[in-house]
Amino acid sequence: MNLEELRAQFPALETYVWLNSATAPPAARPVSEAIRRVIDEWESGAFAWQDWEGEAYATRSLFAELIGADADEVALASAVSYSASSVAASLPKGRVVVGAREFRSNFFPWLALRERGFEVVEVPATDRDVVTTDALIEALDGATVLVAISEVQSINGYRVDLPRLVDAAHDRGARVFVDVCQSLGALRHDVRASGVDYLAAHCYKWMCGTRGASWLYVSRDRLDELKPLTPSWKTPEDPYASYYGGAYEVPKAARKLDVSLAWFSWPGARAALDMLLALDREAVERRALELAEAFGEGARERGFEVTPVELPTQIVGVKVPDAHALRERLKEQRVVAAERGGFLRIGFHGFNTQDDLRAGLEALGSP
Repeated sequence: MNLEELRAQFPALETYVWLNSATAPPAARPVSEAIRRVIDEWESGAFAWQDWEGEAYATRSLFAELIGADADEVALASAVSYSASSVAASLPKGRVVVGAREFRSNFFPWLALRERGFEVVEVPATDRDVVTTDALIEALDGATVLVAISEVQSINGYRVDLPRLVDAAHDRGARVFVDVCQSLGALRHDVRASGVDYLAAHCYKWMCGTRGASWLYVSRDRLDELKPLTPSWKTPEDPYASYYGGAYEVPKAARKLDVSLAWFSWPGARAALDMLLALDREAVERRALELAEAFGEGARERGFEVTPVELPTQIVGVKVPDAHALRERLKEQRVVAAERGGFLRIGFHGFNTQDDLRAGLEALGSP
């Protein structure tokens, strides 16, 4: 599937200039068709719930392929907060470092560790509202057991140098938990290359899928450390062998962390992963980064303050006095963006085009 064929999968793009995949993209046909099929089966009485769960289990290897992992290192989760809480619950006592402007699903699970006697360090943002790689590294010391970060920060698209952060953390004996909700799908990620210990992703943003379907990657050398946060009938090696009583036996693979599955979400997630894996992912990333860079340059030329760039990112944060009013003005012109913390947040995916770039800049106007 090339990028023009990808764009054709999104009917809403015939009407809207969609620059808001950082919140959620419009529905792709394969995803909405998969969800409708499940609803039709439910409505007709063909209650094939184990088939729907089979599609969820199929995503384990598909997601592993997307990030360069092995399937037994991937757990099926419901949200990033569940994944972060699972890791937090199994950490040895020590010091945890987290960016002060993290999205709360990757923030509160770590702050809650203070109630268990952990020291939790919140790395402050600069005056331009970004938490830099250097600031995170400076906060690490020999007592640090984990640093948690989003590869691309939700509020304004700032992207940290993840491999450099991982190297610094590992040099001090610390683990790294990364939230890739604002990068994976548009940007590529290889867990072997980045070296992260834990990676959490949700399907409904740049991965073009549904809410309720999420994944947690656990590197093989960290698997034994983690205990199921919410043991359930999904915990055993074969959850369908028996639903009642029996011995509590935990698999050695990441599947021990699996949640009970939201049936209607996972067929949509399977369709989204199939679509992503049919693409040239390098081409998707290149398109997204080129458009974002051009938008940032265009916004600066018009006199706007734009989020500084440490590494190329597909999200641009434009600092404005009234982001809500600007977003509403763009909406009137069928340009869909978001407001976050005083920023107009603009995001570009592989399905966006030069026409979208021009329309976005024209709608932005001048300060």
